[in-house]
Amino acid sequence: MDVLILTVCKGVAGFLKFYIVMLTLRVYLTWFPNINFYSQPFDTLGRMTDPYLRLFRGILPPLLGFDLSPLLGFSLLTFLVDVFSSISVA
Repeated sequence: MDVLILTVCKGVAGFLKFYIVMLTLRVYLTWFPNINFYSQPFDTLGRMTDPYLRLFRGILPPLLGFDLSPLLGFSLLTFLVDVFSSISVA
């Protein structure tokens, strides 16, 4: 049973790390206004990441025109990666 829990925790931590990379790409791509987010692969990237980012939108007010709400999303995911990684090491 312990092996199963360790394997699941490693898998979840790995998925969350991959998702952080996808979120990072999505946030960086918003800095380029000439990108058509309705064409592939950007549409798929948006469908994967926008629902999660919308959870945090509006919690923090914009600062100098920048939406800082993705920072909350990144912080939560980083915390979860640390939790699952520490479980899989123990």
